[in-house]
Amino acid sequence: MSKFKTFLQSDFFYHFKSDRVAMISFSVIFLFFMAALFAPVLSPFNPHDPSQIDIMDSEIPPVWSSADHAEPDERFLLGTDAQGRDMLSAILYGLRISITIGLFAVVVQMGLGIAIGLISGYMGGRVDAFFMRLADIQLSLSTMMIAIIVLAIFQASFGAELYEEMAIFMLVMVIGIAEWPQYARTIRASVLAEKNKEYVDAARVIGLSSPTIMVRHILPNTLSPLLVISTVQVANAIISEAALSFLGLGMPVTTPSLGSLISAGFEFIFSGSWWITTIPSLVLITLILTINLLGDWLRDVLNPKLYKG
Repeated sequence: MSKFKTFLQSDFFYHFKSDRVAMISFSVIFLFFMAALFAPVLSPFNPHDPSQIDIMDSEIPPVWSSADHAEPDERFLLGTDAQGRDMLSAILYGLRISITIGLFAVVVQMGLGIAIGLISGYMGGRVDAFFMRLADIQLSLSTMMIAIIVLAIFQASFGAELYEEMAIFMLVMVIGIAEWPQYARTIRASVLAEKNKEYVDAARVIGLSSPTIMVRHILPNTLSPLLVISTVQVANAIISEAALSFLGLGMPVTTPSLGSLISAGFEFIFSGSWWITTIPSLVLITLILTINLLGDWLRDVLNPKLYKG
């Protein structure tokens, strides 16, 4: 309780309360996360249950709109897609999958990046040169290009059925592994600044091992920039997943994410069923925009030289 009270009295929380954009962005992100977490409770239907889907309910417009081929139905607040799935339910479940992939991909990125950055910065020499050249090679390759090649080869080698079962795992690993250099370079720069300070020398004098010094002493003093990077990288991971799903290499139609929902409805956008693509697109844009706005605020407030609030 005392720690919570201290947080409420901190400069960080004061700046947060004073910044309307940060408060609105955080509130929107929190609502999205809660909606994703409680999707099974909030959803009127289960879009993964075939018994709750009727093809006769396909392409019903939202309750506030109308279409030439169908009339609104009060059961479907945001209308239905071409398979007759309730769009509100599909978006809530799709939001859950997109956020899950984004968060776990960042965990993979962070784990690899922190480990490589610590070792590279602390050891120096050939170890540092090897990892930094590896990072240069990785950065020269587009994340999307790597993901497309790996996922396409996996589907061609093991079949679409196995890929559907492992889609979330594959997307997390591919997006995560492709983006580790962002963390590694940031951690390495911080380690280079910290490793020659007196508290590190003191730790060496008392006989602590290099892994202990890196993890228990240097790492806690290099974590501030990671908060900002992680915020932005969650947004990037969600965008990558959506793009891959739109191209047909992400989540399957049977387990929709925001990207696969947009892809599934794109062919109907000119036939009058605009809501199938437009509404998931607006949700995705809002989510990415608010995450980036919050990340920009965190970058500024954690760097006193930049913050002017």
